[in-house]
Amino acid sequence: MKIIGINGSPRKEASNTRKLVRSVLDGAAEQGAETELIDIADQMITFCSGCLTCYTTGSCIFDDDAQEIFALMQEADGIVLGSPVYILSITGQLKQLLDRLTDAIHCQMLSGKYGCSVVTTGGSSDQEVLVYLNRTLNLFGVTVVGGERVAMASGPEAFHEAITDSRILGRNLAEAIATKRRYPEQEAVLTSLQKLFSQYAEVAKEIYPHQYDFWQAKGETHR
Repeated sequence: MKIIGINGSPRKEASNTRKLVRSVLDGAAEQGAETELIDIADQMITFCSGCLTCYTTGSCIFDDDAQEIFALMQEADGIVLGSPVYILSITGQLKQLLDRLTDAIHCQMLSGKYGCSVVTTGGSSDQEVLVYLNRTLNLFGVTVVGGERVAMASGPEAFHEAITDSRILGRNLAEAIATKRRYPEQEAVLTSLQKLFSQYAEVAKEIYPHQYDFWQAKGETHR
């Protein structure tokens, strides 16, 4: 079992978000998972140009670290996303990565994996950003097992509690993967997303042949 964590903070090891991601991974390791933490600030990721070449050919025009990170996401059984709140949203660094992976959303390339998210904030919007990250995981086809958030203004005890809860979250993530735990309320959402994107591929097959070929190979077109 392999679980990767992506720390979206530019502060790397000084990041409180990184500490939560690390704690999730430590909890997963207690259940036997192999883990890897990626600091997005160490990666070279170019802004998405919106050229849609990935929709057409399945390849990105940019050869940078986004490709390697996505390969690790594909190899993993579980994915942890982490970000501090930057003006009501995630960091630009993490958004940069996610924007580069929209073809993976359209093709549901992470379907069958499990994931969770962690969020830190100075004082507000942590709930909204946590919902955003977990909904983003769903968009990729990932089943979400939960999340953790903390406002640093709540003091050291709140952060210590979040560290503890993140470790529990990691154990829960690993257990969900090991037992192939089902989440019926999410299954309906994930099934509807697969139907939506496969139908879109059918409609746009002349424009985006890669996505049509992808879904056809899975037997999901002409439905």
